[in-house]
Amino acid sequence: MIPGGGQPNMQQLLQQAQKMQQDLAAAQEELARTEVEGQSGGGLVKATVTGAGELRALEIDPKAVDPEDTETLADLIVAAVHAANDNAQALQQQKLGPLAQGLGGSLPGLPF
Repeated sequence: MIPGGGQPNMQQLLQQAQKMQQDLAAAQEELARTEVEGQSGGGLVKATVTGAGELRALEIDPKAVDPEDTETLADLIVAAVHAANDNAQALQQQKLGPLAQGLGGSLPGLPF
């Protein structure tokens, strides 16, 4: 409700929308720069992704490399990347969730 039954101030609404858009862009840029890690096998395999989910690095401890069992190594890699992406999604929720709520719902392309 608008006090006194008047019309909403369109200029004010536009300024609020523009600020929210700027805040969202800044948060997305921060996510693209922030790196999070996931690991598996007790740290034998570590994956680093950006907060936006881009794989940046993969570290494999030589102890994880068994030429006779590459399947286990592949599973460890997948698990580490999955853990890193879970951490990236948590970071996205933390950074973008409040902005999405301010926009009245979820943001397209994001899992929340």
